[in-house]
Amino acid sequence: MSAGEKRPWGEYRAIDSGEGFQVKHITVAPGGRLSLQSHAKRAEHWVVVHGRARVTVGESVRTLEANQYVHIPLGAKHRLENPGDEPLHLIEVQCGAYLGEDDIVRYDDAYGRA
Repeated sequence: MSAGEKRPWGEYRAIDSGEGFQVKHITVAPGGRLSLQSHAKRAEHWVVVHGRARVTVGESVRTLEANQYVHIPLGAKHRLENPGDEPLHLIEVQCGAYLGEDDIVRYDDAYGRA
């Protein structure tokens, strides 16, 4: 397992990877929100382990609790937020031809990242 990668909203840790897939444990701090973004080369599946997640996929915004999940299709605009007062933990499974961190198009970012 790799060490955690710190981000303004929390951190993520790579758990496993192989041909066409990557698994991460993502922790979002209370009030944290990832950028509204999309990926050209991968889809994602998010499973909430602990806490509450506000998830945007396209025009849909919904709240997920522990043991609930969502599919983020290839190319869909999406955002993950923690509206709660405790850390949000989820497992992300990425599937696609390319899984690099540079496959991100940001449309809106609370932390000023391009």
